[in-house]
Amino acid sequence: MSTPTAVVADSYADARPARRPLRWVTGVAGLVVLLLALVSMAGNPAFEWDVVGRYLAADIVLDGLRVTLLLTAIALIGGFALGTVLAVMRMSGSRLLQAISWGYTWLFRSVPILVQLLFWYNISLVYPRLTVGVPFGPTILDLPTRGLINGFAAAVIGLTLHEAAHAAEIVRGGLLSVERSQTEAAQALGLSRPRTLWRIVLPQAMRAIVPPAANQAAALLKGTSVVSVIAGQDLLFSVQLIYNRNYLVIPLLLVATLWYLFFTTLLSVVQYLLERFFGRGSGRAGPVGPRLPLLAGEER
Repeated sequence: MSTPTAVVADSYADARPARRPLRWVTGVAGLVVLLLALVSMAGNPAFEWDVVGRYLAADIVLDGLRVTLLLTAIALIGGFALGTVLAVMRMSGSRLLQAISWGYTWLFRSVPILVQLLFWYNISLVYPRLTVGVPFGPTILDLPTRGLINGFAAAVIGLTLHEAAHAAEIVRGGLLSVERSQTEAAQALGLSRPRTLWRIVLPQAMRAIVPPAANQAAALLKGTSVVSVIAGQDLLFSVQLIYNRNYLVIPLLLVATLWYLFFTTLLSVVQYLLERFFGRGSGRAGPVGPRLPLLAGEER
């Protein structure tokens, strides 16, 4: 005998969510621990918050912050531009291009970033002179490499090349997340490969690219601190210059920490907005381009 519809509706109306006291207990415990940590930091005289406030917007700190942000922007843009090319090479039909892309990614992901920066900073020990000319002909350019690559130039080269290796895998993973039927449908409609990649595949791949790319950007922002080893004059190097003179190590490290926290939080907000933007067209016509229909006889 079937259950009347009214009885089923009443049973759903009387339903209550299950009680989970453990969730409340763990939430309250976490809040208590957080409050205790904040009270401890606020009341601990070793943090010297007055010193933190005094140096937070100091000229030398802001100069180092500008260098950090500039390095992050250059390495992020250059790294993802080169990484996109490497990802397309890796997915091409050419064995040679696949090998070049794989070899580049393998090399620069295997060598620590600090080792790469030290190598580029001391490149004059390997190549004392930079020579450009016509083979078996006249020399067009001949410069000594000593002093040609300073700390900033070495940081730009090292961070960009290192970032490109990681970006290549991020972009490749995003491209692989798009159904192959989309490419086949675009080719059936007569679209060229570059246009298919730019207008069809890449916009859909952005939904899978944005989260790891934002995480990589945050890691890069914090990773720029290693350039202080080669006198890169970044944020960490600037605060080190100050506390080497006044020995106020902890409060000046807090200055750098607060700036890193601020900009990583800002990156999280940008990531959230980008995810919402590219997620609006999921499975349908979106703001970045149409999703092509499947070919006849294929299942969605």
